[in-house]
Order: sequence, then structure tokens, then C-alpha cells
Amino acid sequence: MGLSKLAKNRKEPRDVATLQTVVSDAINFDEFQKLVGVTRQDLCRETLAAHRKVIRIKGDERAIRNLERIFNAALRISNASGFQAMSMRKLSKEAGLSMGALYAYFSSKDELLAMLQDQGRGIVSRILSDRIQAAADPLSKLRIAVRTHLYLTESMHAWFFFSYMEAKNLTGSEREKAIRSELQTEAMFEEILEQGREKGIFAPRDCRLTASVIKALVQDWYLKRWKYRQRKISVDQYADHILEMVESFVVGRDERLN
Repeated sequence: MGLSKLAKNRKEPRDVATLQTVVSDAINFDEFQKLVGVTRQDLCRETLAAHRKVIRIKGDERAIRNLERIFNAALRISNASGFQAMSMRKLSKEAGLSMGALYAYFSSKDELLAMLQDQGRGIVSRILSDRIQAAADPLSKLRIAVRTHLYLTESMHAWFFFSYMEAKNLTGSEREKAIRSELQTEAMFEEILEQGREKGIFAPRDCRLTASVIKALVQDWYLKRWKYRQRKISVDQYADHILEMVESFVVGRDERLN
């Protein structure tokens, strides 16, 4: 499923951190898309803003259109045959841009990889943080965290799949960033679980291990989405099922009924 489409006539860059934070712990995917719709153009706008000294193109709209073509092509090729196997010539053909045009946006494949990874991680981190902070109590935070993370993977499936599959090929600082990002989302779940345990809402479980299992359940959705499609399971059904499992493990019966 592609990313949600926002108004075609929007011209001004949008800071994802200012997205609506009206939250409901029972929100479904369609409602999430309307509230927190994030497009590939948003990712490209942020990439342009972060790399203006590198991207040698006049005119923001033109630069954003071409970045979107480059990113879409890179994700298609990488998710089919791997980023390392992608040649610049193949990327040029798939994006419909000349080799010279590609190098106006980045100087190497490594730089392109860093652009894709950094901006995607930034958007995901901010949306998760904004929505969780707007919740009132640990149980609402847990429900919102699980749904938001899952719904982001559905909206940005190509990026999540790419980011996970290419992590094994990263080296140096990029590998460290990928590891930090993985642990950051686990730490988010862990913190919520600890808050609930301290308030007596959640049972005294191993919060770190439980957070790790929740993260793995979320990853299973975007890594094996073909399996759930075959079984006609929607992202809403999957989210409901995960929450029912998690709450039965960590939450007392009275709290689950609220």
C-alpha cells in the first residue's frame, strides 16, 4: 500500500513534528491516515532541507519531484534485488534521470543510502513521540504506541522493508545509527511498560523482554505482509490481536475492560 495522498496544491514544506496530535487509543488505519498522513513528498522535503549544501538544484519543487523519483526507484530496485546490487546506471534508468542529474543530488550510493535512512527514521521517531506524549496514561500510551508503529509500517512499507533488509550491509556510523534506531523503539515500549508497572496498572513483568517481543511482532507485519494478505488479515485486525495478546500479559483484567 502506498503512502497517503495529501492536498495536491500544498506548496509549503511541512514539519512532521507539527502534525495533529489528537489521539485515540482505538483509532483505525483509515483514521490514522487522515490525522497523520505522511507522503513520500514529506520525506523528500525534509531531505532537501537537510542537504541543501549538497543538492545542487535550483527550485525546490523540481528538486522534490526528482528526489521522489530517485527514492521510489531506489526502493523498488533494492526491495527486489538489494541495494548493494543496484548500479547507478540501473537507478538512472528506473528513475528516468540522467547519470549527471543523479549526481546533482548525492555524490555516491553511500550518501543516497544515508539520505534514505536518516530522513525516514526522523519522520517515524517524531510521529511516534508526538502521539505517545499526547496520551494521558500508560495503558493509552501502550495502545497508541503499538497502533502508531504498525500503521506507520503500513503507510511506509517500502521504506521499512528496505531499512530492515539493508541494515546487514551497513558499516561504521550508519550501522550504529541503525542499531540505535532499533533499540530506540524498544526503549519506547519499555518506558511505557515501566510507567504502567510503577503506577500499578501493569503486572510486574520483565519490561525489556516484553518490549523486545512487541517490537518483533510489529516487524513481522511488514516483513511478512504477503502471509497476512494471503490470509486476508488487515492491519487493523493485526493491531487488535497484538494488543489483546499484550494486554492479557501485562494488564490486569479491570484495566483491560476500561
